[in-house]
Amino acid sequence: METLKISRTPEVNSKFQSYPNEIRPKLDYLRSLIIETATENESIKTLEETLKWGEPSYLTKKGSTLRIDWKTKTPHQYAMYFKCTSKLVPTFKEVYGDLFSYENDRAILFGLEDEIPVKELKDCIDMALTYHSVKQLPLLGRGLFSG
Repeated sequence: METLKISRTPEVNSKFQSYPNEIRPKLDYLRSLIIETATENESIKTLEETLKWGEPSYLTKKGSTLRIDWKTKTPHQYAMYFKCTSKLVPTFKEVYGDLFSYENDRAILFGLEDEIPVKELKDCIDMALTYHSVKQLPLLGRGLFSG
């Protein structure tokens, strides 16, 4: 089994260090779930961690950009962002219903006290990281098999 190659820009660590102490572990956890999900998918060989629009962003060769962030204007929540013109968030809504809180077709929102449904979130992450391989499938392939 090949090892996932992760490339990181130095600015990402600075961004994580800039988050308030109570927020940083939440975003570190999302970051770890993204890396773990990429590692578990044998079709993903590389993961790029960089900043896009000032937010930690994750890219794969056949995926759609995935971003995470916390904003001072909404201090009691943090989010995982997806390309709003993709089928990702509409598919999450269809597959997982109200298990998650959403911001239109662009994000899954988390409250600071929320318990994250790990298995389901990792499935959403996997759909984003492999989006261009599954975008033509009904429910991005989730209706045909589980996970």
